[in-house]
Amino acid sequence: MHVPQVPEPSRIRFRCKARTRWSDEDNQNVLNNAVYLTLLEEGRHAYFQRLGLLEQNHFPFVLGSCNIRFVSPGRGGAEVEIEVITTRLGKSSFEQAYRVRETPGGRVWCEAEAVLVVYDARNGRSAPMTSAFRSAVAEFEGLA
Repeated sequence: MHVPQVPEPSRIRFRCKARTRWSDEDNQNVLNNAVYLTLLEEGRHAYFQRLGLLEQNHFPFVLGSCNIRFVSPGRGGAEVEIEVITTRLGKSSFEQAYRVRETPGGRVWCEAEAVLVVYDARNGRSAPMTSAFRSAVAEFEGLA
């Protein structure tokens, strides 16, 4: 089993807040597993919005894979902080790591890694990363 490698909080430059809904809990009274993917996507959206890289409010990439390690049970109706960091830039793909924690208090709910693939919707296939995209992310993360 691969455990997501998420950098220490001091290395992560981007954080945003989100809120779970009371209806996000399953019959065990914990956050449903599918909700974590939505929280990660909300974090990605805020990250790329901040960098000015959304195209008409849409991602220029698709999710290729995601690995989540559940650390402690999440709850519905709670405010969370989502940490996002880009850890690798390739030619047509990149990797990010995430941490979701409850606020206030900071109890970590999950850590995750994702591979994202730049995607050309017109042609229905992957595409090379633009230099503007690469430069914006590399500059923000100090990957240059």
